[in-house]
Amino acid sequence: MSTPINVAILGARGRMGAAAVKAVSDAPDLNLVAQLGRGDDLQAILDAGATHVVDLTVPDQSEENVLFAVRNGLHAVVGTTGWDEAKLERLRAELAQHPEVGVLIAPNFALGSVLATAFAARAAKYFESVEIVELHHPNKVDAPSGTAVRTAELIGAARREAGVPASPDATTSDPDGARGAVVDGVHVHAVRLRGLVAHQEVLLGGEGEQLTIRHDSYDRVSFMPGVLLGLREAANHPGLTHGLDGYLELGQ
Repeated sequence: MSTPINVAILGARGRMGAAAVKAVSDAPDLNLVAQLGRGDDLQAILDAGATHVVDLTVPDQSEENVLFAVRNGLHAVVGTTGWDEAKLERLRAELAQHPEVGVLIAPNFALGSVLATAFAARAAKYFESVEIVELHHPNKVDAPSGTAVRTAELIGAARREAGVPASPDATTSDPDGARGAVVDGVHVHAVRLRGLVAHQEVLLGGEGEQLTIRHDSYDRVSFMPGVLLGLREAANHPGLTHGLDGYLELGQ
């Protein structure tokens, strides 16, 4: 039997963190060695003998946490949002100094969501119109969601590669932003509603037909198989992987 992976969870006191603590604790091939909350000393990760870090904190802490992990040769699985291109470039520069380290930054860990995004990107070049509606609980601090941004980016890239023009839209007046955000040429609409957890619809339209690709997470436990997959695979994927689809066999 292989040696268990020693895992430290950052943000362990949040809802996602608590779910991750249980999932890692229940996994026979993983060993939870540290649980850190806001303000805890990162040195505790090293003292506990962790080889892998799960970061489920907040955007203004995540970069520091992940860079600390990389500098100390620890693989990292990151579910925190807010990783803009400037942060990613700093991370890539650090990883270049530690080429044996693998970091996964995943906008969504639900396997169904990752698959839905991949399917939408495949389908988008065949339809004239495409828009995204993402729906989340009202405590979510960012909009659009990281999943919606990732989906829009993949759709935009697929449509550009196929030479598909922008979705038709005759709107000339929208003073209140009713048409939503535009991410990589794709309109994205964000809903924040009590009772929701994490949901997304990709609406694809052509003459006389519509295809809707929808994924629903009703409980944060739906994210845990992806977190565990990330921990098990990170060491096999050195460097930066953006999106859990990078660890799945999707034939892309």
